[in-house]
Amino acid sequence: MTTINKSKKKPAPKAKGGAKKKTSSKISKTKSFIDMEHKYGAHNYHPLPVVLERGKGIFVWDVEGKKYYDFLSSYSAVNQGHCHPKIVKALKTQADKLCLTSRAFYNSSLCEYEKFMHSYFGYDKVLPMNTGAEGVETAIKLARRWGNVKKGIPNDKIKIICCDGNFHGRTVTVITMSNDPSSYANYGPLTPGFIRIPYDNVSALEKALAKYGKEVCAFIAEPIQGEAGIMVPKDDYFKKCYNLCKKHNVLFIADEVQTGIARTGKMLCSEHYGIRPDIVVLGKALGGGVLPVSACLADNDIMLTIQPGEHGSTFGGFPLAAQVAMAALKVVKDERLVQKAEKMGKVFRDEVSKIKSPFIEEIRGKGLLNAIVIKPHNGKEAWDVCVEMMKNGLLAKPTHQHIIRFAPPLTITEAQIKQAVAIIKKSIATLEK
Repeated sequence: MTTINKSKKKPAPKAKGGAKKKTSSKISKTKSFIDMEHKYGAHNYHPLPVVLERGKGIFVWDVEGKKYYDFLSSYSAVNQGHCHPKIVKALKTQADKLCLTSRAFYNSSLCEYEKFMHSYFGYDKVLPMNTGAEGVETAIKLARRWGNVKKGIPNDKIKIICCDGNFHGRTVTVITMSNDPSSYANYGPLTPGFIRIPYDNVSALEKALAKYGKEVCAFIAEPIQGEAGIMVPKDDYFKKCYNLCKKHNVLFIADEVQTGIARTGKMLCSEHYGIRPDIVVLGKALGGGVLPVSACLADNDIMLTIQPGEHGSTFGGFPLAAQVAMAALKVVKDERLVQKAEKMGKVFRDEVSKIKSPFIEEIRGKGLLNAIVIKPHNGKEAWDVCVEMMKNGLLAKPTHQHIIRFAPPLTITEAQIKQAVAIIKKSIATLEK
């Protein structure tokens, strides 16, 4: 844990009359969009009070024309930066030719994409889907089918082990794995067949496998827990878990929807731990911030337990998605975003560690997936820090009320990192007074 002490700054100068009038106008225009969404849209999110209409690279602009650093990257879906020209070009080129066929027919883009994914990640097969939650659902179905067909577990006995603090999506089956009431409460009856254990606790997995191992088809975990607040496990945790899974003939599923595609300084976060998961779930940045694209990767022994008609999606692997995903992954390699994420992540943590403030309790992360744990001060907490940063031109969002996740596009430069940290410092200092 990194604990930082407080520092004082001089009050910012008061705005003059003209500036005040301009701000009032901005609030009025922004408020009209927010009120419209509040009236006609479901109330299932609590966004920061900013309305965005344009993005380029690491920046976004609101409806008033104000420019912001994007330090959320749509929860790591925009690793390559907003509106990357090569990814947008791939989308436009394919859109002029063929958008959707369904899987009732072959299409010339999907086979190319499947071969590309095999060469890129080294798994025998890819099963294309759309959203991260669909990818996780697909992994669950693959694991359960393998458990029955290959391991011989009776259908009514199959179990999957998951972890406290997980966030794998929002479907009814997936929220069954959650221990966060905001995810699962009042959605019952929930799906049976899950055992939840503490995260980053090898002995808990060992005990669960000793007790239920013959009925367990898989262990699923995020290599770093994102929504839980960028919870980074001990270096040897996943290697030991992987070995336990092999000992008990249990599949290891890595949910890399947020941690994959270069975000943590490796192409897959699992590489930090020296393991090759049996099933990998990808999403978010696989679509380059342009389309929802997800996928499950696995070898033939697992993937071919599902036969024609037994799982699918009308849009899974549609031509637009195939071309966009290939372009998105080419950008990652061509622009060396793995290496940039590793280097810039260290710069970010080093720069933030220089901020002396009673608000900062801990700094943690890998690559450009980082978090600051905020200790309430002067009646202010993480939400207030995010609102102040928004005012100063940087967008980030709290998770679990006391943690702020910082995950800019991987194209960010060292100079831009330092400018952004200056905004963070200024914002925190303002709230100290």
